[in-house]
Amino acid sequence: MRLPVHGLQTLLLFLPVALLAHFAGIDETFVFAASALAIIPLAKTLGEATEVVAEKTGPRIGGLLNATFGNAAELIITLAAIRAGQMQLVLASITGSILGNLLLVLGFAMLFGGLKNGRQVFDRRQVDTDATMTVLALISMSVPSIFSLYIPNAGLVEGLSLASAGAMLILYMLFILYTLRSCASEECTPVTARDALPVHSWSTSKASAIMGLSMIGIALMSELLVASVEAVTATLGLTPFFVGIIIVPIIGNVAEHLVAVQAARQNKMDLSLSISLGSSLQIALFVMPVLVFVSLLLSSPLTLQFNLLELIALTAASMISALVSLDGESNWLEGAMLLAVYGILGIAFFFLPLKL
Repeated sequence: MRLPVHGLQTLLLFLPVALLAHFAGIDETFVFAASALAIIPLAKTLGEATEVVAEKTGPRIGGLLNATFGNAAELIITLAAIRAGQMQLVLASITGSILGNLLLVLGFAMLFGGLKNGRQVFDRRQVDTDATMTVLALISMSVPSIFSLYIPNAGLVEGLSLASAGAMLILYMLFILYTLRSCASEECTPVTARDALPVHSWSTSKASAIMGLSMIGIALMSELLVASVEAVTATLGLTPFFVGIIIVPIIGNVAEHLVAVQAARQNKMDLSLSISLGSSLQIALFVMPVLVFVSLLLSSPLTLQFNLLELIALTAASMISALVSLDGESNWLEGAMLLAVYGILGIAFFFLPLKL
């Protein structure tokens, strides 16, 4: 059974629909839905083009390209939110992306992979490294959030966030370097989403052009998406926090999620875990620190002040995902466990009041 990854391209029709609806002054809830649907195929195309360029530039540069552009859609959406001054939406979407990868994506992958293939095995060593890095990322996020409660000076809190962001970026670069060197010494082939994506015969220049156009399209749709969030929350009775932590991450990563599940059904659990765990690390150790530094240029400083509920959710997600992965085996029941945790958190976030 093939998942409908290719059929996602038809959703590109919503790009002109969203633009026309916006300029025609049509209901902003419709604009939100149309722009969200348009982002899905754009993110998929961006991922495919990145893989083509990465393959043609060699493993080292290719690895850096994948690390940089692996979550470009999420980065662009959150940048649009920073420009709009919606900091709660930004922090919630970062939390939601990590939760989605650790619980939703990994859960569906283990569930559907286990139902089709039974017990599945994967490289325990790589998962052990990823799980440790996930815990370190959680610590880096928690320290500014908790210590800010005891630091009355806003400038010092901003400095602490910048220091933490810098440490995260350095750690992520070291992680990429370690991964590339380990792969080279063991004469292995880096596992990438290319193994489960359609094979394109694009030249490097064509793939680069497609990358650029995709990012422009995502930027346009992100502006419409963020601008219509307030209208959507008022119309549907949702909080901006719920939209950020549940809806926005799914929109930005749905194509990548489908690839991870498809890989699990093909009994490629190493690839599936590489996508889900690797993406959560990219969000925590690359996208988030970049947002902190770029926000200074946008005159809207982003401080790493996650609320207690977000930290509790992230701690629970990192613990349960590590527990089900560290034995080097997976089955459909473990996938159901991860999905149950995500469902419980989603329901809890839905009932949160407007102001935290």
